[in-house]
Amino acid sequence: MGKFLAAAVQIDSQGDKQENLAKIEKLIDEAAGRGAKLVGLPEMMNYIGDEAGEQANAESITGPTIQRLMKKARQHSLWLHCGSIFERIPGDNKLYNTTVLLDPQGEIAASYRKIHLFDVEVMNGPSALESRTKKPGREIVVVPTGLAKIGLSICYDLRFPEIYRIMALRGTEVFFVPAEFTLFTGKDHWETLLRARAIENQCYVIAPAQIGVKPRFQTYGKSMIVDPWGNVIAKSSDQEGIILAEIDLALLYRIRAQIPGLKNRKPESYQWE
Repeated sequence: MGKFLAAAVQIDSQGDKQENLAKIEKLIDEAAGRGAKLVGLPEMMNYIGDEAGEQANAESITGPTIQRLMKKARQHSLWLHCGSIFERIPGDNKLYNTTVLLDPQGEIAASYRKIHLFDVEVMNGPSALESRTKKPGREIVVVPTGLAKIGLSICYDLRFPEIYRIMALRGTEVFFVPAEFTLFTGKDHWETLLRARAIENQCYVIAPAQIGVKPRFQTYGKSMIVDPWGNVIAKSSDQEGIILAEIDLALLYRIRAQIPGLKNRKPESYQWE
């Protein structure tokens, strides 16, 4: 059971894609220089702006943004979780919110399209209708890597424990939750939900987040890495930068042996239809 350093990048992405990517590349360099073998970026890391700008800045998963990040993965020989981008859908005016995982050779190991779209109207808080301009993905994705088995999710997915339990049952050891969480909901829910997903599935959670004021709301930030016991082992301050923590798979399996929650499930009793 291996140990390795993981990093989460926290940034304030705005409407200048090239400026956003330049900041990201520097932070990846910093994480690699500090020994990280797995680096994660936030949701919508290369562009956050108005809807017209989303269409103009959408790409394929082999487009310019991921090509630049492929070079970084190769340069530092690390696993690079690319947060998420707006993925263009041929023949459709809607977009996917898509994450890509790159291997140390700079090749695409997996991609995941956000399943749960942020369609909410919170009293005295934010409102959004993500489904008006986005299409949901349909596939739950778990990726075997040379470091750990990684489960992919994006932001609002965090509120749906079913996806994480399925990933855990498929062998996931590390969940990624790149996010653009609102300040209004984040102050009460972000850490609680991250720790809950870690505890109930006995997995590490790496949650790189956006910070700053965006066109529709202010984001919460507070990027975190949580261990399988539910301890927050790294947490960002209110600024751009990186956090690092050790991922220890031996600890994960000790916890699962001590409290065998996954083994003690009774799926034959879980009938609700």
